[in-house]
Amino acid sequence: MKIGDTIPDFTLLDQDLNSLKSIDLLGFPCVIYFYPKDDTPGCTRQACSFRDQFAEFKDLGATLVGVSNDTPEQHRIFQKRHRLPYRLLSDSKGIVRKKFGVESNLMGLLPGRETFVFDSSGELIHKFNSQLKTEQHTHEALAALNTNLS
Repeated sequence: MKIGDTIPDFTLLDQDLNSLKSIDLLGFPCVIYFYPKDDTPGCTRQACSFRDQFAEFKDLGATLVGVSNDTPEQHRIFQKRHRLPYRLLSDSKGIVRKKFGVESNLMGLLPGRETFVFDSSGELIHKFNSQLKTEQHTHEALAALNTNLS
């Protein structure tokens, strides 16, 4: 995806087996972050960084969702263990990851880690890709939202 593209069409199940459609995210800004795997050190740091700044996202009227290939049940355990106040979506076949163009890292061994920030019309305003700078994803998303909403 490139800046200015619109949010791809998708429907995924969350940790509670509720469907979320991309069309449901229109009308307010949203942040969708893709990560490799629940309960790994880097992914836990990233998820908790978003958790710790969740009030700021909420104050900006933004919806926040995380996406990985893990099952809804794995997401439910991960969410509860780390008190994550946002939805985690299961992309078990990697179809949505492919629609967003999130590529694998480390010679294809590890699913990519990339964050996408959309405005209220569903237009991509910022993206950030870093496998190692896990907490930077939160800072990048908040900066993009603050800049866009100013």
